[in-house]
Amino acid sequence: MQRKSFLKWGVWGLLPALPAPAHTLTAVSDPTTPTGNELPLVVPPSLKPGDLIGITSPAGYITLAELQPALERLAAWGFTAKIGNAIGKRDGNFGGTDEARAADFQNMLNDPSVKAIMCARGGYGLIRIIDRLDFSNMHRRPKWIIGFSDVTVLHAHLNRVIRVASIHSKMCNSFPDVWDKAEAMQQETILSIRDALVGRPMDFKLPPNTNNRLGWAFAELIGGNCKTLETLAGSVSDITTRNKILFLEDTGEYLYSIDRMFWNLKRSGKLEHLAGLIIGGFKIKPSEDPAEEFNRDLYQIVLEKISDCAFPVCFDFPVGHQRNNYALKCGVKVQLIVNDNGVKLIEPIN
Repeated sequence: MQRKSFLKWGVWGLLPALPAPAHTLTAVSDPTTPTGNELPLVVPPSLKPGDLIGITSPAGYITLAELQPALERLAAWGFTAKIGNAIGKRDGNFGGTDEARAADFQNMLNDPSVKAIMCARGGYGLIRIIDRLDFSNMHRRPKWIIGFSDVTVLHAHLNRVIRVASIHSKMCNSFPDVWDKAEAMQQETILSIRDALVGRPMDFKLPPNTNNRLGWAFAELIGGNCKTLETLAGSVSDITTRNKILFLEDTGEYLYSIDRMFWNLKRSGKLEHLAGLIIGGFKIKPSEDPAEEFNRDLYQIVLEKISDCAFPVCFDFPVGHQRNNYALKCGVKVQLIVNDNGVKLIEPIN
């Protein structure tokens, strides 16, 4: 996949100016508040040279040695790092006990010198500690929280309950060991994290896909790992989707399981009133018995569930458990354009 033919960063000058997303909030939103009455979303300030980024692992186990490529790259960008106490700790597959991981993450939230928190890796574990975390300082001192996969728990909770934007992107364990030898796409996806942190607007251009559904939308961007979002259904962290652009990705799931997830989205009303839908990477797990393979592909699964909806849809967006996993700002308002020439996802310039 080539950068010139697939993705461009920059601003399309022919597009009309659009209003910027809200940046202030005075109170925590009630999780039961209807989406139409949600409080404005806080966007954390952009980072500056010398700013401190906290590194912690609220899910899986990781060693300090495995963090070195990420630490070197953050330093090259002009940032400093604070290594959390959970790094190197282990409790089974977790990065320390639930108590230790929650305390470490809380320390990062409470430390006013920490301007962003990068999750070291995903795996599993955030659902075990999310209700232990106190985000009350996030409105007074908002900071970017960075990660994907299991970190979808945080993105959903921040969007629904706390109303603070966050960055869905690769984590420390995805940084290349030797930067200069990494392929261009791997470098670009890592650089997109830096771009998001320093305030550069998202600006993506994709080629057309015959399965796309044409249209235009301007709305708040939300989403993440499809299975994780399904497990949050009915909880305080469950996302609301009305009049929003939803992006979804997943890995290691059977086709029938993906079909079941999309039926869950449809039956719970999460597809009915979307402004737009973005389908990222879905790594399909083949059936152990080929004769039992589900008889619909991903495109058919998705389009079947939204046949009675009119919003724009794009497939194969560069987000997910794959090399072309670019940083997306959850909660920020974006413009989605899907036409015969391709797809554009644009964050308006403030």
